[in-house]
Amino acid sequence: MAPAPRVFLVRHGETEWSKSGRHTGSSELSLTADGEKRVAATGKALVGDDRLIVPKNLAQVYVSPRRRAQRTLELLEIGCKERLPWLQERQATPIRTEADVEVTEAIREWDYGDYEGLKSAEIREQRAKNGEGSWDIWRDGCPGGESPEQVIERLDALIAEIREKYHSKAIGKSPHEAPRRDVVLVAHGHILRAFAMRWVGKPLTETAFILEAGGVGTLSYEHNNIDEPAIILGGAFVVNE
Repeated sequence: MAPAPRVFLVRHGETEWSKSGRHTGSSELSLTADGEKRVAATGKALVGDDRLIVPKNLAQVYVSPRRRAQRTLELLEIGCKERLPWLQERQATPIRTEADVEVTEAIREWDYGDYEGLKSAEIREQRAKNGEGSWDIWRDGCPGGESPEQVIERLDALIAEIREKYHSKAIGKSPHEAPRRDVVLVAHGHILRAFAMRWVGKPLTETAFILEAGGVGTLSYEHNNIDEPAIILGGAFVVNE
């Protein structure tokens, strides 16, 4: 049986703030030199016709509006036919995919509001001084920023779009019948971890995932059934027949 369609979650490469543990939402930071090297290495290792992410199988790429996510997509060198929306010219890479690239607010990072730029320890210390008690972003959200309910609303809408526009047409079919079946999301740590939880219909308070800077996660379906969304703990490379 053909593999079920997949969603690949790609967290942007390392920045100075992600390296130090500072919450980075709307702030624009560049990737570190090491972050760029690691993402480029990830692209070479995981993107290709005999790799985990097969460019010709991609139906759509969604990317956050933040520059660090967009730079990460550039470094993966997926080989998009059209120029990336934020560039003046098309990348000088071989064309490997027909997938469209959409910049979307749906996967911008969690709005940290008053906690932008702070470390978790600093947030907890601040709350203790103000008599506000413990803090868990998955339960409490961020004052002046987003609540978990607001995050869930935008992620659930995107999940529904992916299933309706791409996966419902490919589920149960061979790559020859539905070659463009997979979707890539290039975004941020908290929002991608939340996306994974909502993919399988779980509350954010059950989140127990870690996605390292520059890391890649994979979502799909069990039994090739669109009503059985699943998280792939260890994904095999796809080899088309």
